[in-house]
Amino acid sequence: MVAENNNKEVTLSASMENNNMKGANIHLEVLQKEPSALVKPESETPKGLYFLSNLDQNIAVIVRTIYCFKSEERGNEDAVQVIKKALSQVLVHYYPLAGRLTISPEGKLTVDCTEEGVVFVEAEATCKMDEIGDITKPDPETLGKLVYDVVDAKNILEVPPVTAQVTKFKCGGFVLGLCMNHCLFDGIGAMEFVNSWGQVARGLPLTTPPFSDRTILTARNPPKIENLHQEFEEIEDKSNINSLYTKEPTLHRSFCFDPEKLKKLKLQATENSESLLGNSCTTFEALSAFVWRARTKSLKMLSDQKTKLLFAVDGRAKFEPQLPKGYFGNGIVLTNSICEAGELTEKPLSYAVGLVREAIKMVTDGYMRSAIDYFEVTRARPSLSSTLLITTWSRLGFHTTDFGWGEPVLSGPVALPEKEVTLFLSHGEQRRSINVLLGLPASAMDVFQQQFLQI
Repeated sequence: MVAENNNKEVTLSASMENNNMKGANIHLEVLQKEPSALVKPESETPKGLYFLSNLDQNIAVIVRTIYCFKSEERGNEDAVQVIKKALSQVLVHYYPLAGRLTISPEGKLTVDCTEEGVVFVEAEATCKMDEIGDITKPDPETLGKLVYDVVDAKNILEVPPVTAQVTKFKCGGFVLGLCMNHCLFDGIGAMEFVNSWGQVARGLPLTTPPFSDRTILTARNPPKIENLHQEFEEIEDKSNINSLYTKEPTLHRSFCFDPEKLKKLKLQATENSESLLGNSCTTFEALSAFVWRARTKSLKMLSDQKTKLLFAVDGRAKFEPQLPKGYFGNGIVLTNSICEAGELTEKPLSYAVGLVREAIKMVTDGYMRSAIDYFEVTRARPSLSSTLLITTWSRLGFHTTDFGWGEPVLSGPVALPEKEVTLFLSHGEQRRSINVLLGLPASAMDVFQQQFLQI
């Protein structure tokens, strides 16, 4: 429904099952106003083309997240004004976010720093915030009402680097929904930006001012490709996995690994192991190995089907010299492991742990600079065929963001960007549990759940 007022307003609605109300269906309606004036930096900022490194080029996808705020001491009456004003102030430091993506003379993504501004939308929901339901699993149909998508964009160049929406709820709470282009920052950079925005809103100086010069990650001249870089390898889908996703509905579920379950998993991960030094492993190694192996079994991959694991490693401390504090571009590089599905599923879990460990060990200054040069020469994108891509948010401090209403009561992603992506999120008391979010065809999800219950 579209209602004419001073601004155009659009009512978005979605039905959801509410976990807080014994399975009752709640109909979320959000009255979304048309974007008013764009939010520009408060004072003049540098103009011209802003260089994006080759680590930025490969991940020009929109990441959509929400932050739910509710304070007993403070209502939501001035939430829009406070957050909008602070955005204008923080954009002075993060000025490329007020520009627009374009293509450089070299044929790469770059930012034209035009001071055009960030798209900012006000919205109102017809319910209380605790009626949103369970946001620990991605739900684009429902949670998508809480972010602003540029629906008529024909390509990524027509989508602003950042859009923001503040949705007020009847209970006095509000949700900040953000759409941010991954080519502008990785998880650490995005976290520092949102936390800086909150600090400005509270009248505080920035704890970590951004370091903006990305030319420190320019490709070498001449380029030197010194590694195999199998992250780009296209694997044949012998097992017809894509057709399974087409035939069956995709289910999204969240699996909570509490400290006790993580302890059991790490014990299982080191059984029958001759290769794991000290007979121990990290939580990430055990969890990644389990999810890769369990997903491969769940999708019933053929024994000789190659399967690839991809995950990002933070290279900030691994570069020589280290990247400066506050570097807000992508400082991550994808590492990989490839093996046959039969090997992965028939050998003990410790075998998969060893593969994950080797993939981590592979990431050195030389490997990362080789990856930068590989893109310079090939312009290739990592392939996701027969692949699991793990994204880890469990160490990111999004839960510490504070605009003056305290830390978020809930925060998380709106959707998983691709069917091959699995997300690790910290959860629970002292954030010692990890939620694993993934999407699988219905039959495969049942098998995955059985393996989870057997830990």
